[in-house]
Amino acid sequence: MPSKSSARLAALTVAAVCSAASTVVLTTPAHADSVAIHDIQGTTRISPYAGKAVTDVSGIVTGIRTSGSRGFWIQDPNPDADPATSEGVFVFTSSTPKGVAVGDLVTVSGTVSEYVPGGSSSGNQSITEVTKPTFTVVSSGNAVPAATVIDAKSVPAAYAPAGDAAASNSINGLTLEPSKYALDYYESLEGENVQVADTRVVGATDPYSELWVTVKPRENANRRGDTVYGSYDSQNTGRLQIQTLGSTASFPVANVGDVLEGTTTGPLDFNQYGGYTLVANTLGTLKSAGLERETTQKQKNGELAVATYNVENLDPSDSTFEEHAAAIVNNLKSPDIVSLEEIQDNNGATNDGTVAADQTVQKLIDAIVAAGGPAYDWRSIDPTNNTDGGEPGGNIRQVFLFNPERVSFTDRAGGDATTAVGVTKEKGKAALTVSPGRIDPTNTAWTTSRKPLVGEFVFRGRTVFVIANHFNSKGGDYGLPSATQPVPRSSETQRHLQATAVNAFVKDILATQKNADVIALGDINDFEFSDTAKILETDGALWSAIKSLPKSERYSYVYQGNAQVLDQILVSPSIRRGCDFEYDSVHVNSEFNDQISDHDPQVLRFKP
Repeated sequence: MPSKSSARLAALTVAAVCSAASTVVLTTPAHADSVAIHDIQGTTRISPYAGKAVTDVSGIVTGIRTSGSRGFWIQDPNPDADPATSEGVFVFTSSTPKGVAVGDLVTVSGTVSEYVPGGSSSGNQSITEVTKPTFTVVSSGNAVPAATVIDAKSVPAAYAPAGDAAASNSINGLTLEPSKYALDYYESLEGENVQVADTRVVGATDPYSELWVTVKPRENANRRGDTVYGSYDSQNTGRLQIQTLGSTASFPVANVGDVLEGTTTGPLDFNQYGGYTLVANTLGTLKSAGLERETTQKQKNGELAVATYNVENLDPSDSTFEEHAAAIVNNLKSPDIVSLEEIQDNNGATNDGTVAADQTVQKLIDAIVAAGGPAYDWRSIDPTNNTDGGEPGGNIRQVFLFNPERVSFTDRAGGDATTAVGVTKEKGKAALTVSPGRIDPTNTAWTTSRKPLVGEFVFRGRTVFVIANHFNSKGGDYGLPSATQPVPRSSETQRHLQATAVNAFVKDILATQKNADVIALGDINDFEFSDTAKILETDGALWSAIKSLPKSERYSYVYQGNAQVLDQILVSPSIRRGCDFEYDSVHVNSEFNDQISDHDPQVLRFKP
């Protein structure tokens, strides 16, 4: 996936424009109606008053937002009897609201519109708003309407209805069924004052003062406090994002497993980065669970330890080299071979044609030695400038580190950015035509994406073929709370082509030597249950070894409160059949607010 921080920064640059421009206007205003908030919200996701002027909409102010999309929420203290109609609405003022305070009873006039966070291309649901408002404070000091309690009992188990096939699978026009679907339930509370209590953190605090909690503590929970995402039908309905209307300086700095004790209360918004969000006026008190970073076992003399680690756009200007080195030495126990993803060139994002990454790699190797680890050797192939995706100018690529005291690398000349590696037979066994090499690098499957790096290693006289991958990211996919259900995943089309190419290459090796030891590993950017993984596994050529773990332990990445698999190590039949391998997803990053990468490294130990 694109890194969380880079994706956020790109979007924040246009947030001010989007808040005014990304609207759905369905009707030309002809006259102004005096209506209640529940009339404006209606029983579907799109207001029946969208595009119309309304006057004297009455409500009590429940929250004021002074940054980002500025404005305030109002809620009618006299609700109707329909559970599908929300009693709250956001009043978008554009600039910081003046002359209004929480507890004020106000009447608002303006135009109803549907704002889509992130723009219509994001696929997000819209937020019903009153825009271009004028308002009058009728009285002050009123009690804020009691917060609706969101808990395990109130949130349905089913996530979303199927969209209307006649409307391109949109759920916008469907009547809300808040007792049946979680997304409908949250939508029925859009803009209302809501409350959660004693909630466990399932997504650590990020740099934007956001975290994720679950109101369903037993929902796909594991021993470390995560909520595990185990299938496309397991949407973890209890997840909810938490932001604050107060000072971000006092926002809880939480890790997964921590608990927000007491009540957290505020209006329910819809956020571009994850959907329904409780924007808190009152935050619970953080209780630490004391989560610690994991450490794997050290390989035995006869075991080969192979790891994959996405170091998130590492370049020489970064301050994380010592921490990455410590993780490799202390937490991963200095694997014999490490596939690194997202190694940037020597000047990082400076877009000047530089493609060499020797300085980046050497700085990491030196840091590993300083941390007490081995003096790794390395192999890689520089990409052609700006052809492999990622941050422009960064030229990310995969790199093999290997411990020359434990394993040797078989160098075969001729590998470069555009030459395809092939398979030949040497003394009756499979061998690469070039090593290191790249798999079919001119194939359109790899357009603006990383080409797999292949290396031929020898451990205790046994050849092991290692394929380092970094597949196409999930950028462009609609989020889980999309207005289109089932959710479109357009990015997987390219990953399927990439998986097909890697699977074909592995089959070439196995056709030449049936019992060859082959490992395909890296940031696959897709789940172990995905079609991408199934294509990699076609005809039994490979098997994703993370499936040897209990389902509750299968994750390498925490995204929007879902602990999920993106990083994988897949093995050929000779390794799987040996049944003497051990797999470990080493959780050192994804669950922590002070992560140095958003990915957890994976380690496989086996006897070739």
